[in-house]
Amino acid sequence: MAATGPNDTLLVDHPDDEVIDLPDQVILPGFVNAHTHLYGLLAHGIPLHTAPSGFWPFLKDFWWPRVEDHLDHPMVTAASDWACAEMLGSGTTTFLDILEAPNSLPDGLFVEREVVTRHGLRGILSFEATERSGQEVAAAGLEENVRFVEACQSERGLVEGMVSIHTLFTCSDDFITTAFSRASELGVLVHAHCNEGVYEGEWCEANYGHRPIEHYDRLGVAGPGFLASQCVHLSDAERRIIAERGVRCSHMPLANCEVGGGIAPIPELLDDGVTVGLGSDGYVNDIYEVMRGAFLIHKARLRDPSVMPANRLLEMATTGGAKALGLDRVGRLEPGWSADLQVVDGRFPTPTTVENLSEQLVLFRGGHHVEAVMVAGQWRVRDNQVLDFDREASRAELHKQAHRLWEQT
Repeated sequence: MAATGPNDTLLVDHPDDEVIDLPDQVILPGFVNAHTHLYGLLAHGIPLHTAPSGFWPFLKDFWWPRVEDHLDHPMVTAASDWACAEMLGSGTTTFLDILEAPNSLPDGLFVEREVVTRHGLRGILSFEATERSGQEVAAAGLEENVRFVEACQSERGLVEGMVSIHTLFTCSDDFITTAFSRASELGVLVHAHCNEGVYEGEWCEANYGHRPIEHYDRLGVAGPGFLASQCVHLSDAERRIIAERGVRCSHMPLANCEVGGGIAPIPELLDDGVTVGLGSDGYVNDIYEVMRGAFLIHKARLRDPSVMPANRLLEMATTGGAKALGLDRVGRLEPGWSADLQVVDGRFPTPTTVENLSEQLVLFRGGHHVEAVMVAGQWRVRDNQVLDFDREASRAELHKQAHRLWEQT
């Protein structure tokens, strides 16, 4: 982005530039979805005889055997295509994806990259390496991350890589330290789901005698190179470690509710100075809805309407997410920063002021109000339409692949 400022000043300073009039519109940074699973779309509406009774049954009896263990390249491609368009259409310009799909190895991330590149999004892609499916799959998952990071670093495009592992109860200490070591050599972060439900903390205390974040700290990997997602069930000691060591976090308020995981202590972490981004978890990909959920549930949890003000949510959805992902000069409309922006319908029912704009956006806008989106200086959405995207063909392919998945399970 070359310059920002009042219209009159920009017209004088840049007389030869194309001028696009956007009356009654609000321009704000593109959102950063700090945690999603593109393949999660395939599970939307999947037939269930009974809902899982808790987070551990959700993983063990449903998510692993009925979704992740059956994903293949055509399924990943179809879900990625629709999810990328869905994110673009609702103002997201940058995202972190976590793919766990043993049957997509090798090259699942490379298949995703083709789709993300076609849509022109800024994406960080990772494979959730885990030992739950055996040592061979675990090694292949970690190698997938390494190969992908190296490939992206050599090409220097909008798509990057990150190393991802699952949890303490699916990864051994040696596997975890190896993953962090490889990531350090590559200069990238390590992502892990952490304390999403009560199970991991109980398992860790039973097996190690302390909590998960304490265990990462004892392994010597709790620090700025660690992106801990979810962080729902934290002890006071874990919160202190996260703040003191500079661990990055991502918050998925709607998905945490959907799986019955709980509500993370995000206001407390923010007050401790922790970097926190917002994510959809592949559930509801409209970050406006995610912001609104976070705006409301923490007020209810703490019984305090003053917590999580709208401007804090907008920061988490932009610069907070970029910082959580280790991105530089992303998430703000300033000279020298990436030209990632969205244009939103500003015709609110009540008058807009400097003081109430953040609240008007967080509470009374949604993805369907996004008129245009630019990523790295290129328009990707105009007139509420995602460019170069065949919506009906994409929907038909996603239906086909969803039926394939549902029939296998």
